[in-house]
Amino acid sequence: MGLPVRTPLHTFPNGFPDELIQKIESFSGRKVLWNKPASGTEIIKKFGERQLKTGELIVYTSGDSVLQIAAHEHVIPLEELYKICEYARKLTIDEPYHLGRVIARPYVGNSADTFERTANRRDLTLVPPEKTVLNFLNDAGLDTLAVGKINDIFSGKGIKEGWHTVSNEDGMERFIALLDRDFHGLSFTNLVDFDAKYGHRREPVLFGKALEAFDRQLGEALPKLKKDDLLMITADHGNDPGFRGTDHTREFVPLLVYSPSFSSVGAFPVRQTFADLGATVADNFAVEMPKTGESFLSFLN
Repeated sequence: MGLPVRTPLHTFPNGFPDELIQKIESFSGRKVLWNKPASGTEIIKKFGERQLKTGELIVYTSGDSVLQIAAHEHVIPLEELYKICEYARKLTIDEPYHLGRVIARPYVGNSADTFERTANRRDLTLVPPEKTVLNFLNDAGLDTLAVGKINDIFSGKGIKEGWHTVSNEDGMERFIALLDRDFHGLSFTNLVDFDAKYGHRREPVLFGKALEAFDRQLGEALPKLKKDDLLMITADHGNDPGFRGTDHTREFVPLLVYSPSFSSVGAFPVRQTFADLGATVADNFAVEMPKTGESFLSFLN
């Protein structure tokens, strides 16, 4: 939302330093397992049964700047897991770690064949160092409504109301309900299943079915849009379900923009930065413009 990351976030392809792991173990009173890159679903299959017996923490990372802790909800209660992750977040904000996120990854099940991650995930991100477009909207007295993990991504900054969701369908139901509400401002929805359930797990068939389900719910939403509403659909990164590996993939992401007031259809040039969306939102509401990004509002008609 108009605030670029100027300092590169660190990744740990060989695992986290012993000093950090020892601090997490000392704080939690639990030993740490693995401490290497891993697929989130595969790692609980590999170590979940052991965790049921020992109560150890499953710590892993990926190609992103992230520390993730997987914990069975019946062995390590959610509140305990969240406290451990909050502690790890405090340790990793600054150098030498400077991590983008710490993620709590709870799961349930009785065996490797039945383990399943739950919707109680929590993302602990870096607090934005400056104001974003969300703050500018809030400062102007406009609504900022966050659906899904948006509230986590922005550490609650600039968010007036937020709702966690358990699935794409749940997120779309919340979005559709907000269209029936008399609000003036931004409704910001994240649908995480495309990434977490089908992208990382490389499930192209299920990814396709999720797109079809989203399309059906979008069909419910479109008739509810008012003439002065502006809908933008995009993604923050690629996660090709047909590609090798389990990490994010790099490709152009879609940008679909619609309003009942549009008099024509067409395509505008490929944008140079994701920050253009934040600039367009700010321009649309005539609030303070971000330092980064170029509005494409004038292209829309």
